[in-house]
Amino acid sequence: MDDIEIRTHTALHVVKGAIRKVLGAKWTASTWVSKGHGRIAVQLFNKPGESDMKEIFRLANEKIVEGVPVKMEVLPREEAEKKYGDEIYDLFPIPAEVKELKIVIIEDWNINACNKPHTSTTAEIGEIEMDDWRFRRVKNILEVSFNLKKI
Repeated sequence: MDDIEIRTHTALHVVKGAIRKVLGAKWTASTWVSKGHGRIAVQLFNKPGESDMKEIFRLANEKIVEGVPVKMEVLPREEAEKKYGDEIYDLFPIPAEVKELKIVIIEDWNINACNKPHTSTTAEIGEIEMDDWRFRRVKNILEVSFNLKKI
């Protein structure tokens, strides 16, 4: 994974935290990264408004500017589940044979089991901008796409 993809992947965690704060969405259905473009899909039962989406990106960029640490904990799966509960999981399962989890923590913002590389602080991501979003009512899924601005 090259630098821009590491930054974009870390941005997924920041955007997810903002989505949770604004819309209350807990479960990630899918993620995708290609260079400076990212997309996250979350389970959601009501279509958000354009103002909600703008607020998500305002908060996400605010968190990036704060430059907070992106921490990584490696724990036995059982210990991670005891410590963090189901907060660490998404709708796509981690195979049962995985006995050790890498937990990415952005304090008071996002926590997720994730085995990808990440930046050490949110400031390293650089500014993000919303590309597009769509709500898929039949699947109760909100898809949010974004791009990293050039630094």
